[in-house]
Amino acid sequence: MTLPLIDTSGLFDVTGKSAIIVGATGSFGKVVCVTLGRAGARLTVTAGNAADLDALCSDLGDAGVAATGVNLRPDSEEACDAIVASAVAAHGGVDILVIASGVNEVAMIGDLTPEQFQKVMLANVDGAWMMARAAGKVMIDQGRGGKVVFTSSARGKLGHPAGYSAYCTSKSAVDGLTKALGCEWGKHGITVNAIAPTVFRSPLTAWMFEENESAAKVREGFLARVPVGRLGEPEDLAGPLLFLCSRASDFHTGHIVYADGGYTAG
Repeated sequence: MTLPLIDTSGLFDVTGKSAIIVGATGSFGKVVCVTLGRAGARLTVTAGNAADLDALCSDLGDAGVAATGVNLRPDSEEACDAIVASAVAAHGGVDILVIASGVNEVAMIGDLTPEQFQKVMLANVDGAWMMARAAGKVMIDQGRGGKVVFTSSARGKLGHPAGYSAYCTSKSAVDGLTKALGCEWGKHGITVNAIAPTVFRSPLTAWMFEENESAAKVREGFLARVPVGRLGEPEDLAGPLLFLCSRASDFHTGHIVYADGGYTAG
């Protein structure tokens, strides 16, 4: 019998890769920074809040992860170009782009204003599109491929009864963007995928993990839909992220990877 010749050495290695993390100070953004930074990537981290960004860079430094901070949001073509230019100047190019930023406005559609709807779309869709456009130009010119990872959600696939018309719409759009760019950039060796979490532990969801009657009621209702029987932890996102950012995923593009304990499977 002849075994296939498969080289697994360095399959998940991102050492020396130049990675841009947009929305780095958010809950998922911090997971991205720690995961890629400790795996050896050279980071360019962005956020709109200067104080939070400084604190993040300091914390990363204490953890042995060097990061170049850029105090910008992806809210204009000029800002996105400047973020990419900073990564090129600091690290000689762009190999990985992770969009970890996003917002939500929760209200039933009759109470949601057009301005609130546009705020969600601008942050979750327009910003992702503009950042991908700016980074993609550099990746194509470099001629060495690249990795783009968007942040979607289980709500890109599933609806929600409690006022998520803007959020669900935006994440469905991110899913469409993932597939479109996966097709468009495949010939350049650039893979484009999205990671789609459901509830995982963060400052915003900490109340769901508390041991009280109110939290337990909400948690039990949610867990009835989760086959693995628990809520997500930050490390549950690290594995799929590293896969999508490394050569392990070179034959995977245009995919939505659900990090949800099976929530969307049932």
